[in-house]
This record gives sequence, structure tokens and C-alpha cells, in this order.
Amino acid sequence: MVRILCLETSTEVCSAAIVENGKVTAFREDVTGQNHSRLLTVFVSELLDSVQLKASSFDAVAVSEGPGSYTGLRIGVSVAKGFCYAAGIPLIAISSLEAMASHVIENKTKYQIEVKPGDLFVPMIDARRMEVFTAMYDPNLEVIRKVGALIVEPDSLHEFTDRSQLFLFGNGSAKCESTLTDPNILFIGGVLASSLNMATLADHKFQKGEFVDVAYFEPYYLKDFIATVPKNSVLLNP
Repeated sequence: MVRILCLETSTEVCSAAIVENGKVTAFREDVTGQNHSRLLTVFVSELLDSVQLKASSFDAVAVSEGPGSYTGLRIGVSVAKGFCYAAGIPLIAISSLEAMASHVIENKTKYQIEVKPGDLFVPMIDARRMEVFTAMYDPNLEVIRKVGALIVEPDSLHEFTDRSQLFLFGNGSAKCESTLTDPNILFIGGVLASSLNMATLADHKFQKGEFVDVAYFEPYYLKDFIATVPKNSVLLNP
């Protein structure tokens, strides 16, 4: 049995899951906001207690590599590295966007979508204002458009809509609905960046030995971090 701890912190969602042979067997998640520093280690501890396991019982840790929130990614990777060092196990990095696309492709019936040859899956993570982090995948999860930052304008995806149906989802897609109005662009609600989405990819990467260096791995921020001081609070190509 291959047992992997999956951690997802790239967006407002803080999520942890235990995956055994590619299936989620235990899960904790909070979707209320940037509570990652307070909740993630608590979730990991609760998961271990719930199934009576120790760190040494795991074969690897899988963590979201981004793109996404600078602060969230730093927290997730720090916790993942600490677990790997404590247990002496390897680290797996998984694209937040690819994990969402994998989830939707595996659950076409759940989301009531009919996929035709040439259709594309477009996960989106909010990058503030009218910009999103996104990529494109075909129904076999092959990369059609690499991860990048996209400024959302009426013709942003025009080169694809004349020959493909595009499925848009993720927390960055909602703000696109009033701008991207082509009939071949379809929006799927309720898709979050979650550790639930990482199970299949984490298991596949483990089987292929696709690990990253625990000491030197850094998240894929996509953009440089710019510290700002709001008036009343702290904080957040192809």
C-alpha cells in the first residue's frame, strides 16, 4: 500500500488529506479564508489521530506547488518539508491548476458536462483585479497551454473558442463570467483547489518516482511577492 499525505494551501482553502493507493481515506478542509498558519498543522495532527497513524506510516508527502497565494504556498511547503524531514520520506510537488483539471476530468458526470474531442479544461486561480493564473488541458490531461498569468478581456481566449468548447472553473473563473461571453465558454461552479483533487496525481508521481528535493524545493509563485500595507489590516505565459 502507498500512503501519501496531501496538502493544498494555494488559495483561500486550507486542506489536508490522507491518500492510500490513489484514494482519499481521511480529509480535513477549511474554506473560510487565510487561516492556513493556524489550521494546517492542526488538520495534519487530527488526521493522524483519526486513523491512528504516525508520520513514519507514510511513504511521501504531496504539496501544492502553486501558482497561488504567496503566503499560503509558503505555509504549505514549510509544513510538508517538516513532515518529510521528520519521517524521512520524499516530497511530491503538484500543480494546483493541474490537480483541479484532473478532478473535473475524473468527475464529468458529477459536474454534468459532456466532453467532445478537442474540448479544453481551463482551471483558474484568482490573481486579483482582472487577472488569473491559468493553464489549459485536453481531456487526457495533456498540457495545451502552459501555466501563466492571464489578464481577462473579452477576447482573451478567442483563439480557442472557434474550434473548442472551453470549461472554466476554479476561484478565478467567477469574475470572468461577465467578460467571457462566447457560447463555447462554459463555467463550472463549486470547483476548489483542494487536497481531494491531488489523490490521483500524487499516486502517479509516486509510482514514477517523480520527487523534488526537500531541501531546495520552492513553490511556483509565478509572480514576485510584493508586500503591501492596507489601510486597516495586514494582507494577500503560454
